[in-house]
Amino acid sequence: MAEILFYHLTESTLEDALPGLLERSIDRGWRAVVQTGTEERRDALDQHLWTFRDDSFLAHATDREAHPAEQPVLLTVGPDNPNQAQIRFLVDGAVPPELGGYQRAVFLFDGHDAAQLEAARTHWKTMREAGHTVTYWQQTPDRRWERKA
Repeated sequence: MAEILFYHLTESTLEDALPGLLERSIDRGWRAVVQTGTEERRDALDQHLWTFRDDSFLAHATDREAHPAEQPVLLTVGPDNPNQAQIRFLVDGAVPPELGGYQRAVFLFDGHDAAQLEAARTHWKTMREAGHTVTYWQQTPDRRWERKA
């Protein structure tokens, strides 16, 4: 069973939070898949990850590009795992595929968006019922993560 984490964004945007989480995943030696709800969001994140910080480089590609199996971070709208990622990030209402093959899955959701909050509640219930270990993390005012459940 995968460890499932719910990250409740209250102080920063997805664009602010995601790069650091991806960097930490890569530092662990993991490959990552980021599943978005739309192609437009996938493409916007693709552009953002190239420029999010002047002193950083986060190698990644989208599922539209050649050789997805070779990518340390793959952005996708689909359920596949062509780069054999150990961690899957689900953002903007992406519908999770079967998560049993991952070490960890992370649901990131905007605390100021009612639809994302409701979707997160539904996914929480579904993941717990499926037998996954589920934890809930919320941002503090200084943008750190604090475990709440």
